Amino acid sequence: MWLLSLRDLQWRRRRFLIAVVATSLIFALTLLVTGTAKGIDNEVGRIVTSFAADRWVVDEGATGPFTSTRPLDESVVDEIAAAAGVEGAAGLILFRGTLGGEAPVDVNLIGYEPGGLGAPTIDEGRAATAPGEAVVDVALGIDPGETIDLIGEDREVVGTADGVTFFYGIPTVFIPLADLQEMAFGGLPLVTSVITEGAPADLPAGVVALSNTQVEDDLRRPTQNGASTVEFIRVLLWLTAAGIIASIVYLTSLERLRDVAVLKATGAPNRVLVGSLVAQALVLSLASVVLAIPLALLMKPGMDFEVLLGPGDYLTLAVVGVVIGGLASLAGLRRALTVDPALAFGG
Repeated sequence: MWLLSLRDLQWRRRRFLIAVVATSLIFALTLLVTGTAKGIDNEVGRIVTSFAADRWVVDEGATGPFTSTRPLDESVVDEIAAAAGVEGAAGLILFRGTLGGEAPVDVNLIGYEPGGLGAPTIDEGRAATAPGEAVVDVALGIDPGETIDLIGEDREVVGTADGVTFFYGIPTVFIPLADLQEMAFGGLPLVTSVITEGAPADLPAGVVALSNTQVEDDLRRPTQNGASTVEFIRVLLWLTAAGIIASIVYLTSLERLRDVAVLKATGAPNRVLVGSLVAQALVLSLASVVLAIPLALLMKPGMDFEVLLGPGDYLTLAVVGVVIGGLASLAGLRRALTVDPALAFGG
């Protein structure tokens, strides 16, 4: 069975190689889509965890600190800090903005209390502590010492932070709380949320405390449609790969009708005929899987989003590839099994 399959593949090696390249590209894209979906989901937990907070206090009408902007008076920070069960509290402003230039860049803006809870972990340089300073996401490719145009105001970059993207990979800029109060609220003493170390036993009227899990669930909500679309695209890619393999197997079965008839006339059992086509489909699938992995790693740096791939993803690709190969082989089985042995003696 294997000898028949390999000999036939050797005879049709050009078609086989073209099919392997085409299918491996589809499999590589599937890996990248899978890794992108994981990266988008991972950044949600990563950004929430980066604040090292136990609770997020927001206005009772807000769904969450990242998805709603309902300002609180800054005096609520001291009230929450004095509540039982709270070891520390700090006000934050979560906002949106742009970096000016020839090609404006959308950024997430976070105003924080220098030296307080929620200050970013610095990758290079130092934290922004004085007016006019900023810490930027390494994803922006801006180094400490450079100047940025943030919503029409020049700011000196004094440090960088890594792993602080959210909302589909949008980079983040951190500035002192007072600066963002001036930019967002005209200098009014307002914050959009209060993070705490420890869980407050009681809260001022008009606010609620959310756990990290609740905040993550709320932050994932705007990305649900995107996640569904990514999953739909992945299914389409699997079907495309199956179609390529099925078409190759079917064409092969048509071209081998006389060979199959000869095998039947000489008493070859159906399992040999079936096994030959299945083996071809599996060889094609597995060869495509092997080529797809380095192709995906080669294309990975060109993706705008974080792509997370691990051994489990490669194993899943191999398993699905085998399943696709087995199902695709059905395209030619019926034609091979119904061929008349008399065809072997035809002119």
